[in-house]
Amino acid sequence: MPLTRFLAHYAAGDRVTLQAESAYHKGMFHPRFHGKVGTIVARKGRCYELTICDGTKEKKLIVHPVHLLHQ
Repeated sequence: MPLTRFLAHYAAGDRVTLQAESAYHKGMFHPRFHGKVGTIVARKGRCYELTICDGTKEKKLIVHPVHLLHQ
């Protein structure tokens, strides 16, 4: 697990891919969202709030940056 994933910064509006890092459990999302693309809305503490489309619904997730990849 690279240290740069912990120190990554994202701005509001950035598109990211949800990629679960199994070695770090804090801020992990539900496995059904693995591989989905979302948009960063805001920062909440150490984590980021993002929205994804799940079928016809828009959902908000709070995810630690170690589980996110730049699109």
